[in-house]
Amino acid sequence: MQSPASLDSTPDRSHSCHGYQRQVEFEAEAREFLTRGLVEGQRVLYVAPGDSGDFTRRLGMDGVFEEGARRGAVQVASLDETYSSGAVVDPEQQVRAYAAATEQALAAGFTGLRVAADATPLVRTPAQLDAFARYEHLVDRYMAAHPMSAMCAYDRTELGDGAVAQLACLHPRSSTGATPFHLHAHAPDWASAALDGELDLESRPLWSVALERADLPVADGEIVIDATGLAFVDHRGLLALADHAERRGVTVVLRTPLPHLSHVLQLLDVTGIRVEQVR
Repeated sequence: MQSPASLDSTPDRSHSCHGYQRQVEFEAEAREFLTRGLVEGQRVLYVAPGDSGDFTRRLGMDGVFEEGARRGAVQVASLDETYSSGAVVDPEQQVRAYAAATEQALAAGFTGLRVAADATPLVRTPAQLDAFARYEHLVDRYMAAHPMSAMCAYDRTELGDGAVAQLACLHPRSSTGATPFHLHAHAPDWASAALDGELDLESRPLWSVALERADLPVADGEIVIDATGLAFVDHRGLLALADHAERRGVTVVLRTPLPHLSHVLQLLDVTGIRVEQVR
């Protein structure tokens, strides 16, 4: 199976998902990610559970963070201090908060906002997971058009691979093997979203729920998906997409280099999907 856009195989994009097994793994990746942001003139924000006063020591960035904090380039926030236990985020409100933080960073003279966040406590229950996955796609739309970037991390040991996959598939990039596909907003202006990776039998349940949570924007009765990064899709993936199109009363347009999809749709007598061949 060809892996979709993984963290170590594609150019840098602004929104990535990391599934980790040990806290030190996340902290090492966060340190590198935030340091790069400081070098690029961004304001950086570290968000995690625990005592915010201990974050600098845990990241091993005492000197860097202390200097950055003095000039307003470094901020930290504790999830334990910000959210009540079991809190379910409001996706739209969460995006508005980060949009305001981005604007504040720009007004202060920084080139943008870069966030490293361990959001594990916010996705422990089914209701939390559903709301946060919807937020992940909404904030991805925001980041696709604004100078904000984020590294989102989740504890695979606590949440399980299935839960992490539900979040990873709504990012442009993720840890290798976290998800078989990515449905994300880092797409050309003519597209509602981009789709990378593979849609096979194993990914069918994940694909259906991702479509529901993404709630892709409609223009002139169509949802146009840039599927130039889609390496494979079986008939089940196409049927799930047709079901989604019927429920929303739209036509889904797939722009893809895959040569056989129009023929498959004809054989299945599927309506609601139009394939546009691209090179």
